[in-house]
Amino acid sequence: MPAVEELVQSFQGLVTHVPEIVQPFVVLLAAAVPFLEGEVASLIGVAGGIHPVVVAVAAGAGNFVSVLLVVLLTARARTAVTTRTASRRPAKPESKGERRFKRWLVRFGVPGASILGPLAIPTQFTSALLVAGGTPRRWVLLWQAVAIAVWTTVATVSAWAALTYVVGV
Repeated sequence: MPAVEELVQSFQGLVTHVPEIVQPFVVLLAAAVPFLEGEVASLIGVAGGIHPVVVAVAAGAGNFVSVLLVVLLTARARTAVTTRTASRRPAKPESKGERRFKRWLVRFGVPGASILGPLAIPTQFTSALLVAGGTPRRWVLLWQAVAIAVWTTVATVSAWAALTYVVGV
């Protein structure tokens, strides 16, 4: 038996010790972690033998919930800072970083930043940057949801196909 197939079967044996009702929650929690997100969580779930549709939904939900919390916290922090700063002193000129971020946002827009962002940084970081930069929360959440759905689906289907057709598990 090839080493990869043996490793996957051992992992699936380990997952069978977790109650079936709890398995999607493990995937959901893994997806909430930055750098793991829905992509790695879906690989974990599919490799663990959980149904790919359940894996995709759990991974997408976990990733989106963490992004939602980051967006809400960042929006509150931005409101507090801008309100306090505006009342204390006159407006200061934009920093080099602020100008660069705005150029990036103008070039790709929120849809591009949300969909292409996971290639470079976690969705939680992208959403915090967008909201901190002044992009409306709803717009960020909408496009982050689209990006999470796309990337989680691609990762789940890829993991399932690789395990089914390449590894043979």
